[in-house]
Amino acid sequence: MEKTVLIETSARHVHVTKETLETLFGKGYQLTKKKDLSQPGQFACVERVQVIGPKNSFPAVSILGPERSADQVEISASDARTLGITAPVRESGDVAGSGACKLVGPAGEVELKEGVIIAKRHIHMTPEDAEKYGLSDKQVVSVEIKSAERSLIFGDTVVRVSPNYALAMHIDTDEANAVLAPAGVLGVILD
Repeated sequence: MEKTVLIETSARHVHVTKETLETLFGKGYQLTKKKDLSQPGQFACVERVQVIGPKNSFPAVSILGPERSADQVEISASDARTLGITAPVRESGDVAGSGACKLVGPAGEVELKEGVIIAKRHIHMTPEDAEKYGLSDKQVVSVEIKSAERSLIFGDTVVRVSPNYALAMHIDTDEANAVLAPAGVLGVILD
């Protein structure tokens, strides 16, 4: 059985705590849902913030909801070089000792001493998907993505299993550009 997975490109984005949201947008502020994302309960917001690094800034980076327990800025390696930020490759949520930046919103700004990462490529799947594919949480696999001109095998891909997930692999914009991945492309998980 071929273990196929939808490949989705995750562009730069920000996750914020309630406290950071209120500092950036004002007391009592609530995120405004723009559209649902493929992962259940996750959504892109209307709100955008400026992300400032030592060398440069991005003026309008999307916030993803809902609010989180820790602030996190996810960028690509190219973004990190542009901003002048040393950002490690990490799984989402693993921000201890990661890169620093400033977030600026219409009502205020926040200096993040850590929280900037290059997201480790990963596959979201339910326990049923994992059982069907013979995989387990935190297992590291390779995924082959075929394209007309730049087929690639991505190694070091972490499997993340939760009943709250939907089956999809997330890669960043640098990785998507490397394979010239069109929307809706499927990958094959290799053992």
